[in-house]
Amino acid sequence: MSEPMHRRAFLRTTAAVGAGMMIAPGMFAAETRPRARDPIHVGLIGAGAQGQVLMDAIIKISKESPVLIRAVCDIWEPHRTRVSRTLNAYKALGHRGNAYVDYQEMLDKETDLDAVIVATPDFWHAEHTIAALKKGLHVYCEKEMSNTIEGARQMVLAARQSGRLLQIGHQRRSNPRYIFCYNYIINQTRMLGRITTINGQWNRSRSACEDLGWPEGTELPEEVLHRYGFASMHQFRNWRWYKGLGGGPIVDLGSHQIDIYNWFLGVPPRAVIASGGTDYWTDHQWYDNVIAIYEYQTQEGVVRATYQTLTTNSNGGYFEQFMGDRATLDLSESGRCAVYRETWVPEKEWYPYEDLRLIKREAGLDQPQELKSILDVRSSPKPPKYNILVDMNKPYHQPHLENFFEAIRGNEPLNCPPEVAFETAVTVLKVNEAVETGRRLEFRPEDFVV
Repeated sequence: MSEPMHRRAFLRTTAAVGAGMMIAPGMFAAETRPRARDPIHVGLIGAGAQGQVLMDAIIKISKESPVLIRAVCDIWEPHRTRVSRTLNAYKALGHRGNAYVDYQEMLDKETDLDAVIVATPDFWHAEHTIAALKKGLHVYCEKEMSNTIEGARQMVLAARQSGRLLQIGHQRRSNPRYIFCYNYIINQTRMLGRITTINGQWNRSRSACEDLGWPEGTELPEEVLHRYGFASMHQFRNWRWYKGLGGGPIVDLGSHQIDIYNWFLGVPPRAVIASGGTDYWTDHQWYDNVIAIYEYQTQEGVVRATYQTLTTNSNGGYFEQFMGDRATLDLSESGRCAVYRETWVPEKEWYPYEDLRLIKREAGLDQPQELKSILDVRSSPKPPKYNILVDMNKPYHQPHLENFFEAIRGNEPLNCPPEVAFETAVTVLKVNEAVETGRRLEFRPEDFVV
């Protein structure tokens, strides 16, 4: 190794604080403060589209904080070469594009790594994550945690046994808008009143869901495809649509948002029913559309939550709406973030929230006085809109990666540790089972616990 051993030992020790261990105040103060900016060396396993997004975010982070990608692994040459060249172009910042086909070779040879980013297909997540944890490395693994509940369970156990950190890539949990809404809108002010209903969707256009191809001459040999679990090059490029490899759109897309349902309500669901099918993309295995209805039992009563994912029409995009008897919270990672006050709630009750700069009323949305008298008796007046005054000016994944690296340094707890992500994995993976069986599935509390 080119660096003193104390750097890696320090990063592993301080990560215990981020993992939630009870440490006496000041125990590591003299040791950590001078080294708080020591480099964190990272390996990237999986250099496809998502791996490249994460790489770009880390390069941005590295301009302010020494987090350095030192190696990349991918079985496909175009991905591997593209990422390796990009990293070598940033050598001045400390990045290094050592390229590998076999992940185990990378883990064995790159002895100065502190952490690994896993951005491979879902069915490889458990194996790659567990191997890295056993090597003594911290791991950031993309969601879905695994394509099977058992795989996700083994990841939780491996993280506990290794004493290393495992962050799962539900990046909304580090988004300042979502954190603000959870802390202040949902909990502190209880602005929504009693939450009764949640609606969410991710609609994607047909053009965004067409199968991926590959440049002529870049095909992987058949024996290589089979060795890594793919029946064909087409399956390798479109693994999300195949059973045993991914989970289809409800897992690939819906997992992000259904995770927010559990987080904001503070409990997992007690039941789910769902309908879906391969109605449009008939050559795929997983369902191209799904509508799910969850049932949650909260302290205040039952909450019913719907979720829809489409792959033929993008109308409405993606969002989550939490509807209470006093207000509705409407938010999305893409930018929309507002609260709509029910008109029966006196406006003056929300003045303190505006004074605290939690929200700001949007002008020009009141119903004209002359129209109020002619509303149909079955209609309700349009609720006034209040914008939430929190900015999110970074790439979507950057705050979640920053949280991971700060947890390694011992400065923050993880925002999505494996136990939290396991609960979401169970919640989401069961939807496909509900579609297949065509019946209501009941959850037991022990289903969500490892």
